[in-house]
Amino acid sequence: MNPDMTHSPDFLTRPAHLAQPPRLVVFDWDGTLADSTGRIVIAFQDALGAIDHPPLPDEAIRGIIGLSLDTAIAELFPEGERPFRQALAREYHRQYFANEEPVALYPAAEQLLIDLAEAGCLLAVATGKSRKGLDRALAQTGMANYFHHTLTAEETRSKPHPEMLEGILDFTGSGPDETWMVGDTDFDLLMARNAGTQAIGITHGAHPRDRLIAARPDWLVDRLEQLHDGEWRPGQTHAPCSA
Repeated sequence: MNPDMTHSPDFLTRPAHLAQPPRLVVFDWDGTLADSTGRIVIAFQDALGAIDHPPLPDEAIRGIIGLSLDTAIAELFPEGERPFRQALAREYHRQYFANEEPVALYPAAEQLLIDLAEAGCLLAVATGKSRKGLDRALAQTGMANYFHHTLTAEETRSKPHPEMLEGILDFTGSGPDETWMVGDTDFDLLMARNAGTQAIGITHGAHPRDRLIAARPDWLVDRLEQLHDGEWRPGQTHAPCSA
């Protein structure tokens, strides 16, 4: 797709088919709601150092954020032996969880969830994180109660396979055409395509704008607050806000 599309009003403005609030909004976590891509890169570089491997370019690590850890390591080191991959995964977990500083949310994240819930939307998380990592992040940020369901890459196949998103659709009783998938990586957008949902990219996270455009999102936004139309009335969706 031509990068000049980023300057097209039809690309940047809310598409007509997204004018009404969806029944279900599924968010990625890292780089979408949480401003956490930097700490992932640091933990990965520190893990490489701990096993005496040279650092990688930061952009290479940002490029695999969103995948399950095993899949991400395989992408970065396709020729890596199994013991090396296992050692790197163990060391990454150690480095990541050693950082006890609470994860930071993007400034508009919590208010967006409040606004969407008031409009009657169901909310969920689909993430490449581990269950332990997501649960810790939700506890640190106090965000757990906003979500009707969460799934991690430990519990399903890794993005961009649709299994994770399809599991959330099944749990909430939502159809693909009434669901938004919001994420900062092309893995999120491709998963949405594979599951038949609306694919919405956000540019403040791990993957650059041109990579998101290449995944052909329905809409590309720069800020979370763009996702909520201020004219949506409480309870406007046709579905009850319960799962």
